[in-house]
Amino acid sequence: MLRCEAFHEVIHMCELKAIFKTEDNKSRDIMESVMKVIVNDSLIEMTGIFGEKEIIEGKIREIDFSKGILVIVAND
Repeated sequence: MLRCEAFHEVIHMCELKAIFKTEDNKSRDIMESVMKVIVNDSLIEMTGIFGEKEIIEGKIREIDFSKGILVIVAND
């Protein structure tokens, strides 16, 4: 939620859990507390809340902020 008022600003951070799903619908956790995602062709670079980075090859299938998940699948 992002809400700005005249004299007070409230910002809630959204953290995502990155999950890799295989073709047979099995999932494997990749990273917790993802704050930033950069997509460069088939590479997905994720940065966590403490600055740690994880790079994985694939494509983003889904981002669900209500569940706090980022789903990545293998490239076709």
